Amino acid sequence: MTPTHTSQTAVTRRAVYFIVLLGLVSLFSDVTYEGARSIAGPYLGWLGASAATVGIVAGAGELFGYVLRLWSGMIADRTRRYWSLTLAGYVLNLFSVPALALTHHWLPAAGLVILERTGKALRTPARDAMLSFASTRTGHGWGFGLHEALDQLGATLGPLLVAALLVAKSGYRPAFAWLLFPATLALFFLLLARLLFPQPRDLHIGAETVETTELPRSFWIYLAGACCVAAGYVDYALIAYHFQHSGHVSIPWTATLYAVAMAVDGAAALMFGRWFDRAGLKVLLVATALSALAPVLLFSRGFVPALLGVVLWGIGLGAQESVFRAAVAQLTPAARRGSAYGIFNMAFGLAWFAGSSVLGLLYGWSLAAVGIFAATLQVAALPLFWHAAHAQRSAL
Repeated sequence: MTPTHTSQTAVTRRAVYFIVLLGLVSLFSDVTYEGARSIAGPYLGWLGASAATVGIVAGAGELFGYVLRLWSGMIADRTRRYWSLTLAGYVLNLFSVPALALTHHWLPAAGLVILERTGKALRTPARDAMLSFASTRTGHGWGFGLHEALDQLGATLGPLLVAALLVAKSGYRPAFAWLLFPATLALFFLLLARLLFPQPRDLHIGAETVETTELPRSFWIYLAGACCVAAGYVDYALIAYHFQHSGHVSIPWTATLYAVAMAVDGAAALMFGRWFDRAGLKVLLVATALSALAPVLLFSRGFVPALLGVVLWGIGLGAQESVFRAAVAQLTPAARRGSAYGIFNMAFGLAWFAGSSVLGLLYGWSLAAVGIFAATLQVAALPLFWHAAHAQRSAL
Protein backbone atom coordinates (compact mmCIF):
# COMPACT_ATOMS: atom_id res chain seq x y z
CA MET A 1 0.00 0.00 0.00
CA THR A 2 1.46 3.35 -1.06
CA PRO A 3 1.87 6.24 1.43
CA THR A 4 -0.57 8.33 -0.63
CA HIS A 5 -3.22 5.61 -0.49
CA THR A 6 -2.68 5.24 3.26
CA SER A 7 -3.11 8.96 3.84
CA GLN A 8 -6.28 9.04 1.72
CA THR A 9 -7.69 6.13 3.71
CA ALA A 10 -6.96 7.99 6.93
CA VAL A 11 -8.75 11.11 5.65
CA THR A 12 -11.75 9.01 4.59
CA ARG A 13 -11.85 7.46 8.06
CA ARG A 14 -11.82 10.93 9.59
CA ALA A 15 -14.65 11.96 7.29
CA VAL A 16 -16.73 9.03 8.56
CA TYR A 17 -15.98 10.03 12.17
CA PHE A 18 -17.11 13.56 11.39
CA ILE A 19 -20.38 12.37 9.82
CA VAL A 20 -21.05 10.09 12.80
CA LEU A 21 -20.37 12.92 15.26
CA LEU A 22 -22.81 15.21 13.48
CA GLY A 23 -25.22 12.27 13.31
CA LEU A 24 -25.05 11.94 17.10
CA VAL A 25 -25.67 15.68 17.39
CA SER A 26 -28.78 15.25 15.25
CA LEU A 27 -29.87 12.17 17.19
CA PHE A 28 -29.93 13.96 20.55
CA SER A 29 -31.24 17.15 18.95
CA ASP A 30 -34.19 15.26 17.51
CA VAL A 31 -34.87 13.62 20.86
CA THR A 32 -35.08 17.17 22.21
CA TYR A 33 -37.17 19.08 19.70
CA GLU A 34 -39.19 16.24 18.15
CA GLY A 35 -40.10 15.21 21.68
CA ALA A 36 -41.19 18.78 22.35
CA ARG A 37 -43.11 19.10 19.09
CA SER A 38 -45.18 16.04 19.98
CA ILE A 39 -46.77 18.01 22.86
CA ALA A 40 -46.20 21.67 21.91
CA GLY A 41 -49.72 22.07 20.48
CA PRO A 42 -51.56 20.65 23.51
CA TYR A 43 -49.23 22.64 25.81
CA LEU A 44 -50.09 25.93 24.10
CA GLY A 45 -53.77 25.02 24.43
CA TRP A 46 -53.27 24.21 28.13
CA LEU A 47 -51.76 27.67 28.56
CA GLY A 48 -54.83 29.27 27.01
CA ALA A 49 -54.12 29.48 23.27
CA SER A 50 -56.98 28.83 20.87
CA ALA A 51 -56.86 26.17 18.16
CA ALA A 52 -56.45 28.91 15.55
CA THR A 53 -53.53 30.38 17.50
CA VAL A 54 -51.83 26.98 17.74
CA GLY A 55 -52.18 26.52 13.97
CA ILE A 56 -50.85 29.99 13.23
CA VAL A 57 -47.87 29.57 15.57
CA ALA A 58 -46.96 26.18 14.08
CA GLY A 59 -47.35 27.40 10.50
CA ALA A 60 -45.49 30.66 11.12
CA GLY A 61 -42.61 28.83 12.78
CA GLU A 62 -42.20 26.44 9.86
CA LEU A 63 -42.60 29.13 7.19
CA PHE A 64 -40.22 31.58 8.86
CA GLY A 65 -37.75 28.80 9.51
CA TYR A 66 -37.61 27.77 5.86
CA VAL A 67 -37.43 31.31 4.45
CA LEU A 68 -34.59 32.23 6.82
CA ARG A 69 -32.50 29.35 5.46
CA LEU A 70 -31.90 31.27 2.24
CA TRP A 71 -30.14 34.06 4.11
CA SER A 72 -28.25 31.81 6.52
CA GLY A 73 -26.96 29.78 3.56
CA MET A 74 -25.74 32.89 1.77
CA ILE A 75 -24.04 34.15 4.92
CA ALA A 76 -22.32 30.78 5.33
CA ASP A 77 -20.86 31.02 1.82
CA ARG A 78 -19.80 34.64 2.11
CA THR A 79 -18.17 34.37 5.53
CA ARG A 80 -17.29 30.64 5.47
CA ARG A 81 -18.03 30.68 9.19
CA TYR A 82 -19.85 27.36 9.02
CA TRP A 83 -19.13 26.44 12.61
CA SER A 84 -20.25 29.81 14.03
CA LEU A 85 -23.62 29.59 12.31
CA THR A 86 -24.04 25.93 13.22
CA LEU A 87 -23.20 26.48 16.89
CA ALA A 88 -25.42 29.56 17.22
CA GLY A 89 -28.30 27.78 15.50
CA TYR A 90 -28.06 24.68 17.66
CA VAL A 91 -27.94 26.71 20.88
CA LEU A 92 -31.18 28.49 19.92
CA ASN A 93 -32.72 25.30 18.53
CA LEU A 94 -31.92 23.14 21.56
CA PHE A 95 -32.31 25.35 24.59
CA SER A 96 -35.56 26.98 23.52
CA VAL A 97 -37.14 23.60 24.31
CA PRO A 98 -36.39 23.18 28.04
CA ALA A 99 -37.08 26.92 28.46
CA LEU A 100 -40.73 26.08 27.72
CA ALA A 101 -40.87 24.60 31.23
CA LEU A 102 -40.52 28.15 32.59
CA THR A 103 -43.48 29.63 30.72
CA HIS A 104 -46.88 30.35 32.30
CA HIS A 105 -48.65 32.01 29.37
CA TRP A 106 -49.09 30.94 25.77
CA LEU A 107 -47.47 34.08 24.31
CA PRO A 108 -43.88 33.50 25.56
CA ALA A 109 -44.31 29.78 24.87
CA ALA A 110 -45.28 30.60 21.27
CA GLY A 111 -42.21 32.82 21.02
CA LEU A 112 -39.98 29.93 22.11
CA VAL A 113 -41.62 27.57 19.60
CA ILE A 114 -40.82 30.03 16.80
CA LEU A 115 -37.32 30.64 18.23
CA GLU A 116 -36.64 26.89 18.11
CA ARG A 117 -37.52 26.81 14.40
CA THR A 118 -35.39 29.92 13.86
CA GLY A 119 -32.38 28.16 15.35
CA LYS A 120 -32.89 25.21 13.04
CA ALA A 121 -33.06 27.55 10.06
CA LEU A 122 -29.86 29.28 11.10
CA ARG A 123 -27.79 26.12 11.39
CA THR A 124 -29.17 23.76 8.72
CA PRO A 125 -27.51 25.13 5.52
CA ALA A 126 -24.11 25.54 7.22
CA ARG A 127 -24.28 22.06 8.77
CA ASP A 128 -25.36 20.45 5.49
CA ALA A 129 -22.53 22.23 3.69
CA MET A 130 -20.02 20.74 6.17
CA LEU A 131 -21.60 17.30 5.73
CA SER A 132 -21.30 17.68 1.96
CA PHE A 133 -17.56 18.34 2.30
CA ALA A 134 -17.06 15.17 4.33
CA SER A 135 -19.35 13.03 2.18
CA THR A 136 -17.17 13.60 -0.89
CA ARG A 137 -14.95 10.97 0.77
CA THR A 138 -17.71 8.45 1.46
CA GLY A 139 -20.20 9.14 -1.30
CA HIS A 140 -22.81 11.87 -0.82
CA GLY A 141 -25.68 9.41 -0.69
CA TRP A 142 -24.12 7.17 1.94
CA GLY A 143 -22.92 10.12 4.03
CA PHE A 144 -26.27 11.88 4.14
CA GLY A 145 -28.06 8.53 4.51
CA LEU A 146 -26.02 7.64 7.60
CA HIS A 147 -26.67 11.07 9.08
CA GLU A 148 -30.40 10.77 8.39
CA ALA A 149 -30.58 7.28 9.94
CA LEU A 150 -29.12 8.59 13.20
CA ASP A 151 -31.36 11.65 12.97
CA GLN A 152 -34.49 9.53 12.62
CA LEU A 153 -33.50 7.33 15.53
CA GLY A 154 -33.70 10.45 17.65
CA ALA A 155 -36.98 11.48 16.01
CA THR A 156 -38.43 8.11 17.05
CA LEU A 157 -37.05 8.12 20.60
CA GLY A 158 -38.00 11.73 21.44
CA PRO A 159 -41.81 11.40 21.28
CA LEU A 160 -41.59 8.00 23.01
CA LEU A 161 -39.58 9.57 25.86
CA VAL A 162 -42.09 12.39 26.26
CA ALA A 163 -44.99 9.93 26.13
CA ALA A 164 -43.37 7.86 28.88
CA LEU A 165 -42.90 10.98 31.01
CA LEU A 166 -46.54 11.94 30.57
CA VAL A 167 -47.71 8.41 31.35
CA ALA A 168 -45.68 8.71 34.57
CA LYS A 169 -47.80 11.83 35.23
CA SER A 170 -44.84 14.18 35.14
CA GLY A 171 -46.88 16.90 33.44
CA TYR A 172 -45.97 19.20 30.56
CA ARG A 173 -43.42 21.39 32.34
CA PRO A 174 -41.37 18.55 33.87
CA ALA A 175 -41.39 16.81 30.47
CA PHE A 176 -39.90 19.90 28.82
CA ALA A 177 -37.40 20.23 31.67
CA TRP A 178 -36.23 16.63 31.21
CA LEU A 179 -35.38 17.44 27.59
CA LEU A 180 -32.50 19.56 28.87
CA PHE A 181 -30.48 16.33 29.17
CA PRO A 182 -30.55 15.27 25.48
CA ALA A 183 -30.05 18.94 24.54
CA THR A 184 -26.88 19.02 26.62
CA LEU A 185 -25.63 15.78 25.07
CA ALA A 186 -26.23 17.20 21.58
CA LEU A 187 -24.20 20.30 22.46
CA PHE A 188 -21.42 18.13 23.89
CA PHE A 189 -21.04 16.14 20.65
CA LEU A 190 -21.26 19.36 18.63
CA LEU A 191 -18.41 20.95 20.60
CA LEU A 192 -16.42 17.72 20.29
CA ALA A 193 -16.87 17.79 16.51
CA ARG A 194 -15.81 21.45 16.47
CA LEU A 195 -12.70 20.61 18.50
CA LEU A 196 -11.67 17.61 16.38
CA PHE A 197 -12.62 19.07 12.99
CA PRO A 198 -12.05 22.84 13.05
CA GLN A 199 -11.89 22.97 9.23
CA PRO A 200 -14.35 20.44 7.72
CA ARG A 201 -13.71 22.02 4.33
CA ASP A 202 -10.30 20.29 4.37
CA LEU A 203 -12.14 16.97 3.98
CA HIS A 204 -13.51 18.02 0.61
CA ILE A 205 -12.20 16.35 -2.55
CA GLY A 206 -11.87 18.51 -5.64
CA ALA A 207 -10.49 21.86 -6.60
CA GLU A 208 -12.52 25.04 -6.88
CA THR A 209 -12.17 27.50 -9.72
CA VAL A 210 -13.84 30.78 -10.57
CA GLU A 211 -15.58 29.08 -13.49
CA THR A 212 -17.33 26.56 -11.23
CA THR A 213 -19.02 28.89 -8.74
CA GLU A 214 -22.36 29.33 -10.58
CA LEU A 215 -25.30 27.10 -9.77
CA PRO A 216 -25.80 24.90 -12.87
CA ARG A 217 -28.95 24.47 -14.92
CA SER A 218 -29.36 20.89 -13.68
CA PHE A 219 -29.73 22.23 -10.11
CA TRP A 220 -32.68 24.47 -11.02
CA ILE A 221 -34.44 21.67 -12.91
CA TYR A 222 -33.88 19.36 -9.97
CA LEU A 223 -35.19 22.04 -7.58
CA ALA A 224 -38.41 22.31 -9.61
CA GLY A 225 -38.91 18.54 -9.29
CA ALA A 226 -38.22 18.63 -5.55
CA CYS A 227 -40.80 21.42 -5.12
CA CYS A 228 -43.41 19.28 -6.91
CA VAL A 229 -42.72 16.47 -4.44
CA ALA A 230 -42.90 18.87 -1.49
CA ALA A 231 -46.22 20.36 -2.60
CA GLY A 232 -47.71 16.91 -3.09
CA TYR A 233 -46.39 15.38 0.13
CA VAL A 234 -49.10 15.03 2.76
CA ASP A 235 -48.05 16.11 6.24
CA TYR A 236 -48.53 13.47 8.93
CA ALA A 237 -50.72 15.87 10.90
CA LEU A 238 -53.37 15.61 8.17
CA ILE A 239 -52.83 11.86 7.87
CA ALA A 240 -53.34 11.44 11.63
CA TYR A 241 -56.42 13.67 11.48
CA HIS A 242 -57.87 11.45 8.74
CA PHE A 243 -57.16 8.30 10.73
CA GLN A 244 -59.09 9.69 13.70
CA HIS A 245 -61.84 11.28 11.63
CA SER A 246 -62.50 8.09 9.67
CA GLY A 247 -62.24 5.90 12.76
CA HIS A 248 -60.35 3.04 11.09
CA VAL A 249 -57.11 3.63 13.02
CA SER A 250 -57.12 4.02 16.81
CA ILE A 251 -55.21 6.75 18.65
CA PRO A 252 -52.48 4.38 19.96
CA TRP A 253 -52.05 2.91 16.48
CA THR A 254 -51.85 6.38 14.96
CA ALA A 255 -48.82 7.11 17.16
CA THR A 256 -47.40 3.65 16.50
CA LEU A 257 -47.71 4.07 12.74
CA TYR A 258 -45.79 7.33 12.98
CA ALA A 259 -43.00 5.45 14.77
CA VAL A 260 -43.13 2.84 11.97
CA ALA A 261 -42.78 5.63 9.40
CA MET A 262 -39.74 7.05 11.21
CA ALA A 263 -38.10 3.62 11.32
CA VAL A 264 -38.78 3.07 7.60
CA ASP A 265 -37.46 6.59 6.94
CA GLY A 266 -34.11 5.77 8.57
CA ALA A 267 -33.72 2.44 6.75
CA ALA A 268 -34.75 3.96 3.40
CA ALA A 269 -32.27 6.82 3.86
CA LEU A 270 -29.39 4.36 4.11
CA MET A 271 -30.60 2.17 1.24
CA PHE A 272 -31.41 4.96 -1.21
CA GLY A 273 -28.34 6.91 -0.16
CA ARG A 274 -26.03 4.02 -1.07
CA TRP A 275 -27.95 3.44 -4.30
CA PHE A 276 -27.68 7.12 -5.19
CA ASP A 277 -23.88 6.91 -5.06
CA ARG A 278 -24.04 4.20 -7.74
CA ALA A 279 -26.91 5.33 -9.95
CA GLY A 280 -27.21 9.09 -9.38
CA LEU A 281 -30.39 11.16 -9.72
CA LYS A 282 -32.32 8.33 -11.41
CA VAL A 283 -32.80 6.80 -7.95
CA LEU A 284 -35.30 9.60 -7.28
CA LEU A 285 -37.53 8.20 -10.03
CA VAL A 286 -38.05 5.01 -8.02
CA ALA A 287 -38.41 6.74 -4.63
CA THR A 288 -40.88 9.31 -5.97
CA ALA A 289 -42.94 6.71 -7.85
CA LEU A 290 -43.30 4.72 -4.62
CA SER A 291 -44.22 7.74 -2.50
CA ALA A 292 -46.78 8.85 -5.12
CA LEU A 293 -48.77 5.70 -4.30
CA ALA A 294 -48.90 6.58 -0.58
CA PRO A 295 -51.76 9.15 -0.60
CA VAL A 296 -54.05 6.80 -2.52
CA LEU A 297 -53.62 4.19 0.22
CA LEU A 298 -53.55 6.60 3.16
CA PHE A 299 -56.88 8.21 2.28
CA SER A 300 -58.72 4.99 1.59
CA ARG A 301 -60.42 3.03 4.35
CA GLY A 302 -59.04 0.10 6.30
CA PHE A 303 -56.06 -0.57 8.51
CA VAL A 304 -54.00 -2.55 5.98
CA PRO A 305 -54.04 0.20 3.31
CA ALA A 306 -53.13 2.68 6.06
CA LEU A 307 -50.15 0.57 7.10
CA LEU A 308 -48.94 0.13 3.51
CA GLY A 309 -49.44 3.84 2.88
CA VAL A 310 -47.41 4.78 5.96
CA VAL A 311 -44.57 2.49 4.85
CA LEU A 312 -44.49 4.13 1.38
CA TRP A 313 -44.76 7.56 3.00
CA GLY A 314 -41.74 6.73 5.18
CA ILE A 315 -39.76 5.50 2.16
CA GLY A 316 -40.37 8.79 0.36
CA LEU A 317 -39.43 10.79 3.43
CA GLY A 318 -36.19 8.83 3.82
CA ALA A 319 -35.27 9.55 0.21
CA GLN A 320 -36.04 13.24 0.72
CA GLU A 321 -33.84 13.54 3.79
CA SER A 322 -30.88 11.69 2.28
CA VAL A 323 -30.94 11.71 -1.53
CA PHE A 324 -32.44 15.18 -1.85
CA ARG A 325 -29.61 16.66 0.24
CA ALA A 326 -26.98 14.48 -1.40
CA ALA A 327 -28.13 15.58 -4.84
CA VAL A 328 -27.66 19.25 -3.92
CA ALA A 329 -24.06 18.44 -2.97
CA GLN A 330 -23.49 16.55 -6.21
CA LEU A 331 -25.02 19.22 -8.43
CA THR A 332 -23.38 22.34 -6.95
CA PRO A 333 -19.82 23.67 -6.51
CA ALA A 334 -18.37 23.72 -3.00
CA ALA A 335 -18.02 27.51 -3.02
CA ARG A 336 -21.81 27.90 -3.39
CA ARG A 337 -22.86 24.94 -1.26
CA GLY A 338 -24.30 26.95 1.63
CA SER A 339 -26.32 29.17 -0.73
CA ALA A 340 -27.51 26.12 -2.66
CA TYR A 341 -28.81 24.48 0.51
CA GLY A 342 -30.40 27.76 1.57
CA ILE A 343 -32.21 28.16 -1.76
CA PHE A 344 -33.23 24.51 -1.80
CA ASN A 345 -34.59 24.55 1.76
CA MET A 346 -36.47 27.80 1.29
CA ALA A 347 -38.12 26.69 -1.97
CA PHE A 348 -38.88 23.22 -0.60
CA GLY A 349 -40.43 24.67 2.57
CA LEU A 350 -42.58 27.19 0.71
CA ALA A 351 -43.80 24.47 -1.66
CA TRP A 352 -44.59 22.18 1.29
CA PHE A 353 -46.49 24.98 3.06
CA ALA A 354 -48.51 25.85 -0.06
CA GLY A 355 -49.25 22.22 -0.86
CA SER A 356 -50.27 21.42 2.72
CA SER A 357 -52.67 24.37 2.73
CA VAL A 358 -54.34 23.19 -0.49
CA LEU A 359 -54.50 19.59 0.73
CA GLY A 360 -56.14 20.74 3.96
CA LEU A 361 -58.80 22.63 2.00
CA LEU A 362 -59.36 19.71 -0.36
CA TYR A 363 -59.84 17.32 2.55
CA GLY A 364 -63.04 19.08 3.55
CA TRP A 365 -64.32 18.70 -0.01
CA SER A 366 -63.27 15.26 -1.27
CA LEU A 367 -60.90 12.51 -0.13
CA ALA A 368 -60.47 11.46 -3.74
CA ALA A 369 -59.35 14.99 -4.61
CA VAL A 370 -56.70 14.83 -1.87
CA GLY A 371 -55.27 11.59 -3.22
CA ILE A 372 -55.36 12.74 -6.85
CA PHE A 373 -53.79 16.15 -6.11
CA ALA A 374 -50.98 14.67 -4.00
CA ALA A 375 -50.19 11.83 -6.39
CA THR A 376 -50.35 14.02 -9.51
CA LEU A 377 -47.87 16.56 -8.18
CA GLN A 378 -45.39 13.86 -7.24
CA VAL A 379 -45.73 12.16 -10.62
CA ALA A 380 -45.09 15.58 -12.22
CA ALA A 381 -41.66 15.54 -10.59
CA LEU A 382 -40.56 12.41 -12.48
CA PRO A 383 -39.79 14.03 -15.88
CA LEU A 384 -38.01 16.90 -14.09
CA PHE A 385 -35.73 14.50 -12.21
CA TRP A 386 -35.06 12.63 -15.46
CA HIS A 387 -34.25 15.89 -17.25
CA ALA A 388 -31.99 17.04 -14.39
CA ALA A 389 -30.05 13.76 -14.57
CA HIS A 390 -29.65 14.18 -18.33
CA ALA A 391 -28.57 17.83 -17.96
CA GLN A 392 -26.01 16.83 -15.35
CA ARG A 393 -24.53 14.16 -17.64
CA SER A 394 -24.39 16.63 -20.54
CA ALA A 395 -22.47 19.11 -18.38
CA LEU A 396 -19.79 16.56 -17.48
